[in-house]
Amino acid sequence: MDKVVLDKFDSALLKAVADLDNMPTGAFSLRRNGQPVKVNITPNINIIPKKDKPGIDIYVRADTKGETVHIPVVITESGINDVVYNDFYIGKNADVIINAGCGIHNDGCNDTHHNGIHRFFLDEGSKVLYVEKHYGEGDGSGKRVLDPVTEVHMGKNSSCEMRTTQIKGVDSTIRTTNAVIGDGASLVITEKIMTHGDQLAETNFKVDLDGFDSKVQVTSRSIATENSTQKFVSNVNGNNQCFGHVECDAIIKDHGKVISIPEITANCVDANLIHEAAIGKIAGEQIIKLMTIGLTESEAESEIINGFLK
Repeated sequence: MDKVVLDKFDSALLKAVADLDNMPTGAFSLRRNGQPVKVNITPNINIIPKKDKPGIDIYVRADTKGETVHIPVVITESGINDVVYNDFYIGKNADVIINAGCGIHNDGCNDTHHNGIHRFFLDEGSKVLYVEKHYGEGDGSGKRVLDPVTEVHMGKNSSCEMRTTQIKGVDSTIRTTNAVIGDGASLVITEKIMTHGDQLAETNFKVDLDGFDSKVQVTSRSIATENSTQKFVSNVNGNNQCFGHVECDAIIKDHGKVISIPEITANCVDANLIHEAAIGKIAGEQIIKLMTIGLTESEAESEIINGFLK
């Protein structure tokens, strides 16, 4: 296997988005500056490059347990507009972790874009933990733009947990997630977002609870600071006996702005759907309490924010 040489920017981005110090063992696919760099497979996980468009098909064999697939993307060149299509086929009763994420380092004057179009097909009884981190850095005037699109198709009694994080350096993002949930299947989505400056972050969730006893739990925690704007839109359709719970908690600072738009539709008398939203500033008594143990106001505020996003 040819050795992949990473420069200091590649390494820093891999650490930020995938917590990797080096190339991982096991199944992985590394994409750099809009091009595939390296693919590795295992007996239970096959990764096949698409022939008709950029991207890969990932096949996880039935009954696979305890394996992780890493599919990080790093971009260090200014002006790239990268779109990649990745499809995941999870076999019956498999249980795997998928670690994704994109890091952009932009020191130039041109905007850099990465759009990951991901589709998940979970067979009966399968289980997936999907972890995705987005991160941006660089001293250039060009923007760092990430617009991920995710589709989830869940078979009978399957389970999927998605943890998405955007904490720093992304100037603009529109995140779109659509899910169709089958009988007895369960989807849990947790997103954490922090924006600053003039950044924009928009999240759009649409979930169809088609299956008998299907479930979805969506939790969004976000902090909008300075002049940044966030928008959270959720659309949950209960089409059978099912349970859906959507929660949006946001903190605003400075001139930050947060918009939350819920839509829940019960198309079945046995659909149980809940939406909760809370938006506000950090409570003054929380800051005062921490200041009494010796923290400055700024330190107290940082502790509260860190705890909120954990």
